[in-house]
Amino acid sequence: MQSRMLPLGTKAPAFRLPDAATGKTVALEDFAAAPALLVVFLCNHCPFVKHVLDGFVSFAREYGPKGLAVVAISPNDVEAYPEDAPAQMAHLAQSRKFSFPYVYDESQAVARAYDAACTPDFFLFDRERKLAYRGQFDASRPGGKTPVTGADLRAAADALLTGGSVPVAQTASVGCSIKWKRGRAPAWAG
Repeated sequence: MQSRMLPLGTKAPAFRLPDAATGKTVALEDFAAAPALLVVFLCNHCPFVKHVLDGFVSFAREYGPKGLAVVAISPNDVEAYPEDAPAQMAHLAQSRKFSFPYVYDESQAVARAYDAACTPDFFLFDRERKLAYRGQFDASRPGGKTPVTGADLRAAADALLTGGSVPVAQTASVGCSIKWKRGRAPAWAG
């Protein structure tokens, strides 16, 4: 499944969600001081997430000191996908030493507000929390020969953090579809 490519300039929808590792509530306004914010929809079980995870964790660690705040959100139905439950999220965050909160969207309302479609799905917002980039981490895919570099997201973050222009031509992220609860899937999800 491909990301839905929310229109550039869209304001970041508010959220207040529990961090799986700490239990603390994490909200959009917690990142108000950051010059840029990356909201990424992740989960534990998806092969596409597993493929880029180490590269993404390194990216977040590298770009945090440059001013990029990061929050990861897992929206999946944990009854159907127990590997994505908060306890397993906390284990993944701790074992991979996430430098960012990994929060759980139990109601899936936040995923719907962001029009998230897949995992991973990346949304990069500027200082005013207007969407500047929504697309792939890079061109690498599970089973392919292209290495994980984060080239696309790095280029967008570098441009945003240095006052440059983020290219308007962006390639949709590809990943596992969000696992919607019965009766909660957006109309476009079928």
